[in-house]
Amino acid sequence: MKYLVLLGDGMADYPLDELSGKTPLEFARTPNMDRIAGIGTLGLIDTIPRGYAPGSDVANLTLLGYDPRLCYSGRGPLEAASMGVVLEEGDVAFRCNLVTLSDSEDPVMKDFTAGHIGSEEARSIIESLQRRLDTASLSFYPGVGYRHLLVWKQGIHSMKTTPPHDITGLRTGAYLPKGDGAAEILSLMERSRGILHDHPVNRARREQGKRQANAIWPWGQGRKPRMTSFKQKYRLQGGMISAVDLLNGLGVSAGFRVIRVSGATGYIDTDYLGKARAALAAVRDLDLVFVHVEAPDEMGHEGNVEGKIRAIEDFDEKVVGTVLKGMDSIDSFRLLVLSDHPTPISLKTHVADPSPFAVLSSETLENEGRGLPFGESSARSRGRLVSPGHLLMDAFVGDWRKFVADSSKQGQGPLR
Repeated sequence: MKYLVLLGDGMADYPLDELSGKTPLEFARTPNMDRIAGIGTLGLIDTIPRGYAPGSDVANLTLLGYDPRLCYSGRGPLEAASMGVVLEEGDVAFRCNLVTLSDSEDPVMKDFTAGHIGSEEARSIIESLQRRLDTASLSFYPGVGYRHLLVWKQGIHSMKTTPPHDITGLRTGAYLPKGDGAAEILSLMERSRGILHDHPVNRARREQGKRQANAIWPWGQGRKPRMTSFKQKYRLQGGMISAVDLLNGLGVSAGFRVIRVSGATGYIDTDYLGKARAALAAVRDLDLVFVHVEAPDEMGHEGNVEGKIRAIEDFDEKVVGTVLKGMDSIDSFRLLVLSDHPTPISLKTHVADPSPFAVLSSETLENEGRGLPFGESSARSRGRLVSPGHLLMDAFVGDWRKFVADSSKQGQGPLR
């Protein structure tokens, strides 16, 4: 049996008046996901345990079959794992965005991506910060686009920080780091401003009328997680395909083979087909392949309705459709398509509401076949909610036929 997971990050949403009361997922043309939902098994998954912030870190840990309440330690350490940055006992890793702030005493978060700054431009900036800030305990590591890493040797991780994508358009003063250790991080943020302002990359971007990376924003801090490998947990070897360090870090932490795809960007210009083809090639040797596409989430954060619809349609056509065709040559498989969490256009940030999932099996008796399209309202109408969400992976790679039978009897309410 081969297993494929196709994830459209932040694909789920809320109904919009401009879409006649439909969500972007329901409005988009998605014949391939509709086919999986119509023939297979449709439901909702609760990926965010109560009390946890609704983010892709917690949600995707859940989707991989891990209970975040037992092993989640923060987003930063997962990104460190992807980047090959080794954390020693007591080290604290922060996700560190390059951002654009307004020029005022209490600046506004204008853009949490610094105008979707390119990786090479960003690398030059991060390397300058590392050289010029000259601190023995705090180190910068360049990542992809606007996403980077800050490591505090023997640092403090209990302070409160805020994801910058949660405060777009808001004044930042109330959302700066607070609590034990915050003074050290605030000092670093302040000292970086002058370096960033005078950097050649930002001078060039000013001349070109582009948004500047005029501030750093550390958040998502934590220590190295302790996780059982996916192979030890399920006796399956997995592979991860993603453009973002967070997902690749989850893969590394779970013992997955991380598969890099040239042209995968984490944005709407990503190489969707490249990811799908890489998945079909990888599943010949691996038991399970997890394909992550960031584009719908980015469009949700931007509040871009048309962009989100286009990202969902590209995901459906180029990733889901390509994989579906390729499965014809595989005798025995299960294919899972889903959103990890909603990123509503109206809010421009993540929420903890359950998200739709659908599973298609090559074994006819493992499919429910209710003919429903893939979407939030269809999944809700089915009355199947997997909560806590980490149980879905147990069923997906386990006794799926029993899961379908048991959950079809449950009516409304969670399947525990």
